[in-house]
Amino acid sequence: MPQYQTWEEFSRAAEKLCLTDPMKARVVLKYRHSDGSLCIKVTDDLVCLVYRTDQDVKKIEKFHSQLMRLMVAKESRSVAMETD
Repeated sequence: MPQYQTWEEFSRAAEKLCLTDPMKARVVLKYRHSDGSLCIKVTDDLVCLVYRTDQDVKKIEKFHSQLMRLMVAKESRSVAMETD
């Protein structure tokens, strides 16, 4: 399970993973109050990407929202194509 050290590398890899197959991709956020760290994990059951931080909370929140929009937009297009 690769753990990324820089936010830029992680965000590019996670976005690519989610766009590959949005129906299988999952995003998990975990906050540990005891040490004030936030962990974001993106997986599709074959590849698991992890990024931990205690400072980039706003970046992660914005990125999480962006990923959800991408996944929903791609899913709605797939469903529309199946019904045609």
